[in-house]
Amino acid sequence: MRDNSSLPGIFLILLVSFFAFFVNNRIVPADLMESRNLATAQEMVRTGNYLVPTMNGELRLEKPPLPTWIAAGIEHIVPGNLSAQRCGSAFAATMMALFLYLLVARLTASRNIAVTAALIFATCFNPVMMGRTVSWDIYCHSFMMGAIYFLVRGFSSRCRGTGWMLLSGIFMGLSFLSKGPVSFFALLLPFLIAYAMVLRPDIKGKGLPVLILLITALISSLWWHGYLFLAHPGTMAEVAGKESSAWISYNVRPFWYYWQFPAEAGIWALFWVTSIVCFFTRRKPGRQRRIYAFSIIWLLMSLLLLSLIPEKKTRYLLPVLVPGAINIALYLWNIARNPQGRANRFLFRANAWVIALILAALPVVIYMQFVRSGMMPVLLFAVIAVVYSLLAVIIVTALYRRRGRIGIKTVFASVVISMMALEALCLPAVGSVFINEDRHSIRLLRDNPVAEGLPFYHEAGKPVRMELVYEANSLIRPLDLTDSTFVDRLPFVLISAEPASSLLEGRGLRIVHIDTYDNNWRKKNHKRHNPELVRHAAVVSLPEEVDTAGEGEE
Repeated sequence: MRDNSSLPGIFLILLVSFFAFFVNNRIVPADLMESRNLATAQEMVRTGNYLVPTMNGELRLEKPPLPTWIAAGIEHIVPGNLSAQRCGSAFAATMMALFLYLLVARLTASRNIAVTAALIFATCFNPVMMGRTVSWDIYCHSFMMGAIYFLVRGFSSRCRGTGWMLLSGIFMGLSFLSKGPVSFFALLLPFLIAYAMVLRPDIKGKGLPVLILLITALISSLWWHGYLFLAHPGTMAEVAGKESSAWISYNVRPFWYYWQFPAEAGIWALFWVTSIVCFFTRRKPGRQRRIYAFSIIWLLMSLLLLSLIPEKKTRYLLPVLVPGAINIALYLWNIARNPQGRANRFLFRANAWVIALILAALPVVIYMQFVRSGMMPVLLFAVIAVVYSLLAVIIVTALYRRRGRIGIKTVFASVVISMMALEALCLPAVGSVFINEDRHSIRLLRDNPVAEGLPFYHEAGKPVRMELVYEANSLIRPLDLTDSTFVDRLPFVLISAEPASSLLEGRGLRIVHIDTYDNNWRKKNHKRHNPELVRHAAVVSLPEEVDTAGEGEE
């Protein structure tokens, strides 16, 4: 199969990435992780302090600042827009898919395999979820993918490749400024092990460029930390100890916790398992065998290193999806070029049949879950039913062509289209199952004239959830209501679990109840509905300090 020019492939990657990361990206409100990140960015904008990040008025030096700077820039342009903030992560995820394409094209000399790997990556469950949330992980791994690509270009260059090595060092620094050494450990180190073991790059004459890479990476990575160690030496030492201990004491899981890693590929999970099994059971010719071995070792090293760290979360598996996408792409193209053999045909058909059955069953599930309860318009359901039924028929038909041939490219395209249809048509309905219809966000306080210009406080001893801080776009500082000197801070807005009239009864204060807010995006009967996100808001002042026109005095 001849490779075409790169432009159609890049267009396909951009198109699929648009559906994967951008379309319907504001269905779910910001979760705790996103709220922490965005609250920090909002405070940067309010205070103008970009070098020393704070979160709700407290120093937040645990996380390097680059993604927060990006979020702050977006906040300047489109204030309070969660969809725009998530588009920042979506751009990073798209960039990661493009760098994966460039890397695979360089290693395999095949744009077709490279496009396949990039499209698989952009339709895997983990990357899709990470590209739709304001997560700093997607930034650090995206920059590291760029660093890896430039590193390979530098080593494969006929001359010294100094420029490529310089770019690689800069991108390593950007990765470090996004989330510290995370991507160095989870993405770069496994790649280097596999690259050295299997592809064995020629390092002759590369000493100076590599030195330039290292110096550039060190300077671009550590300048911000160096500044903070000078400005806040005690705090930085405390943060370093806290972060290192978190790796071994927080969210600890057993060594084998990541055994279910194929599930992070979503619809490609079975093909991923098959690609690994086929590598160990079937011989592949020439250079492609080497690339296959390289991607398998990269995968295994990444899994091993992540498993050695006691702290484990499924979202940490994002780097594993990079070699995983290469595994699956090589398997599909090997089968496409050499479909002979009962075992090959049986395995591929078994995988495709499972996907076809899932696609065929999806309209039934949607009808039972959404249409019967009136949560989805009948017309939209009809479109979904036609699309997925047609895709299921196309897949099954492609499995049984004349002379036992299999339309592998047709099956692949159908799976990719099914994910695009899911993101465009089904996500709003799926979100409605979980979204709290009675959600009454404290974000409404941003435009409430009664609270304008007043400081916000919460009861000391009862920590405030960061979702509230982000949604209110204001500091919510602790206040000891048992200390009589708190009246010196009047007037203020009190955010409390109990009504302010109960907490401050008999104090001779004027209390204007604003509203009761429920910031839970989970429904009230859901086990994750959190009472800490339900809070009362009231203006507390001395009797003569506030005009209460239009408000109810308690």
